[in-house]
Amino acid sequence: MGSVPHAQDAPTVRVFIAGGSYAGLSAAVNLLDLGQGLSPRMFQQPYEHHPDLPRVNWDITIVDERDGFYHLIGSPLALADAEYAKKAWIKFQDLPGLQTPQVKFIQGSVSSVDCEAKRTTTIDNTTKLPTTHEYDYFIAATGLRRVWPVVPQSLTRKQYLLEAEEHIHAVANAQHGVVVVGGGAVGIEMAAELKLVEPNVKVFLIHSREKLLSSENLSDECKDKALELLKESGVEVLLNHRLATTTKAETTDGSSKYELEFTNGHKMAASEVIMAVSKSKSTATYLPSSALDEEGYVKIEKKLLNFYPWHPECEFHLCAGDLTKWSGIKRCGWAMHSGHYAAQNIHKFILQKHVGQEPKFMEFQEVPPMIGLAVGKKAVASGPEGTAAGEDIMQAYFKHDLGFTICWDWMGLAGRKPEEQTA
Repeated sequence: MGSVPHAQDAPTVRVFIAGGSYAGLSAAVNLLDLGQGLSPRMFQQPYEHHPDLPRVNWDITIVDERDGFYHLIGSPLALADAEYAKKAWIKFQDLPGLQTPQVKFIQGSVSSVDCEAKRTTTIDNTTKLPTTHEYDYFIAATGLRRVWPVVPQSLTRKQYLLEAEEHIHAVANAQHGVVVVGGGAVGIEMAAELKLVEPNVKVFLIHSREKLLSSENLSDECKDKALELLKESGVEVLLNHRLATTTKAETTDGSSKYELEFTNGHKMAASEVIMAVSKSKSTATYLPSSALDEEGYVKIEKKLLNFYPWHPECEFHLCAGDLTKWSGIKRCGWAMHSGHYAAQNIHKFILQKHVGQEPKFMEFQEVPPMIGLAVGKKAVASGPEGTAAGEDIMQAYFKHDLGFTICWDWMGLAGRKPEEQTA
């Protein structure tokens, strides 16, 4: 094979990424590294490039309904603290690490994918007009659709800040208290962050089962520790309380008030009721039904990360993040990890095609149940190695900003530093 010494002689490869969150952005930044002959930023070992193909020019298109990257795991704090809310959403045009001619963003949604023709259609958010895009590789990374208040429903940063501000004002002025319904991870973190930011507001967490995190395959030690930290943070917890009715009540001073009744007969009042109990739904309606399981998750081949069962076009279609049908609790860490794997495998496919290098693909391993949960000033972490909790766990898993800095740095959204510009 003849060598390809200059970037202008390198092949141009079109990659279409559906989804601009953790999985989609991590795939993009690692592709950029690989195209420059560098080791991908999330890889712990030097990457073996082939001397006959040291460079790849990318033509990457990222489509997302939002106009920016939203730090999803920061939602409990973003909806309690106005200053943090500004930090949690960064418009795509303001991500330094992705400001390159090799990457373009589209604010819109994917309406269909023709796997055989390698063609996808998007609908622009503003014009509502369809546009067709041809690609060489496709990455499905649109994740799951989560309802309010798990995530803001706004699609622009400007509207999101208004949405967050309205919610923050309402809970900060909740003279009858705030009730968070649902003792899963979202409900726990939301109640704890609200109490941390607004210590004078009464915050209740209501859960229908006898233990928190009841839908997760986690140890009782983890669930009990989460309850302990929640109470320690000042949140009042009512277990075995299933909400039956919520009725808007009249007040003499015009304040917001709801009367809540539970199936066990207990009654209480609150100014705001936050529902944190809903099942997230797959966004993969744009993919062929043959690629999905009955719940809409994408069936993947663990050795390649591409669509499964196998057909001739599968190697060109990969899935990363929450959309994948895979073991483990859906977490942003794994989403970034899977996006990085998808980038590597696309590069390995290209090496196989252009220089005949036998690929050693990145392979998913089964993911055991594990979780990191921020509860006020402390955090609890649990996995196969056991459960730990404390302020040191908060620092290790979330730092001071619910993991924003950790994710920002790991994905290198500020761009690679000069000392990192080596293979």
